[in-house]
Amino acid sequence: MPYAIDLAESAEVKVDLPRLPSVDALLRLPEMRQVLDAHGHAATVSALRSELEKARTSSETPLPSSVELAARAERQLDELAQHRLKRVFNLTGTVLHTNLGRAVLSEAAIAAAATAMRSPVALEFDLAGGGRGDRDSLVEGLICELTGAEAATVVNNNAGAVLLVLAALAGRREVVVSRGELVEIGGSFRVPDVMRAAGVKLVEVGTTNRTHARDYADAIGPRTAALMKVHASNYRVTGFTAEVPQAEVARIAHDAGLPFIEDLGAGSLIDMAAMGLPKEPVVRDCIAAGVDVVTFSGDKLLGGPQAGLIAGRSDLIARIRKHPLKRALRLSKMTLAALEATLNAYRRPDLLMSDLPTLRHLTRPLAELEAMAARLAPCLAERLGEGWAVRVTASDAQVGSGSLPDAAIPSRALALSPVRASGKALIQLAARLRTLPVPVIGRVHEGALLLDMRCLEDEPGFTAQLEHL
Repeated sequence: MPYAIDLAESAEVKVDLPRLPSVDALLRLPEMRQVLDAHGHAATVSALRSELEKARTSSETPLPSSVELAARAERQLDELAQHRLKRVFNLTGTVLHTNLGRAVLSEAAIAAAATAMRSPVALEFDLAGGGRGDRDSLVEGLICELTGAEAATVVNNNAGAVLLVLAALAGRREVVVSRGELVEIGGSFRVPDVMRAAGVKLVEVGTTNRTHARDYADAIGPRTAALMKVHASNYRVTGFTAEVPQAEVARIAHDAGLPFIEDLGAGSLIDMAAMGLPKEPVVRDCIAAGVDVVTFSGDKLLGGPQAGLIAGRSDLIARIRKHPLKRALRLSKMTLAALEATLNAYRRPDLLMSDLPTLRHLTRPLAELEAMAARLAPCLAERLGEGWAVRVTASDAQVGSGSLPDAAIPSRALALSPVRASGKALIQLAARLRTLPVPVIGRVHEGALLLDMRCLEDEPGFTAQLEHL
């Protein structure tokens, strides 16, 4: 029996379905000229192919037009080009916020780093003699001048400094440390772990709350390489406590012919008590007390870039410099330039508060913060609407980054609270603030979102972007 042919079905099969354009056709669109100029040919082609593949495999109907595909590719490229390391407003009340980059650098440090990035610099070149130089020489003289040390060197951070010092001076030997000073810093990074990584055997002495001079003396044996103190910068033990002063530990170490090492952590070059803050060990005082090698951070109380500074006896610093780890931990030209500019600021002690943002933020007067909060409150209230209450409130700021853990710094904040109490509303508002062109980071506390004023210096920039809220 002959087959019947359905002419209608046959005609339907031959109908041309909508087709996606080619990459070449999309590239010829006028809209793509600006995209090509901004992102280049290779990246643009890759984005177009990606969008075409999405369109082919999706159930979207009708198929996107050529103009829509080009727009999608442009959005994809713009999103990829966004910097993930974004500027934010730190309104948390924590001045040295580890998650937000710790110290804000001075204008002099920023300019010095920019110069180092923009042009060749004499990093390891002796301009006077015309031969090879040593990058440490850029800052060694300054560190020695400001601390009273005989010599100094620098590495990428203080944990690296401690690792290097231990490896160079005590590798495969023992180092005596008080049990009450075996601290853990951020990220579960512990002093015993650093010592183990350096190939050093830890000898714990004393108890968690009390360590005596005899504990150090009794622990010294033929395998002992050094005595060490670690400043408890991120916690305090109070009550029935005892610790051995630096000068006494130094005497015990030197009587045994051993070096005395101290990890100061934050480290300060000036007396913080003179700024109205709790007293913190000053590097110069440690050197004067007999500490042979001191390590401390560049990006905490010093107010500079991330770095680990090592200061002390010239013979010990020479041994530290020769260790293979020194090269692995060395600083870049940008960091060295910023560190040099920061250290130079300490030569002008009467201008420190204006020169260094960290010290300026720590010492801003309450009246200034109160006035700024009062100016901003109506602007925020207008943008948030009737569902929110905005008021100026007292706030306790802190130094942060494990520095001065007991120091609550009186501050002022804007408290944003929903008229109808809702934790979900607070979380949503905090998320909305983080989507602003310059994300705003505050903290939720006692039923309100607090925006602390202590670190806010760009008031016009903050106000101008509220329209996006």
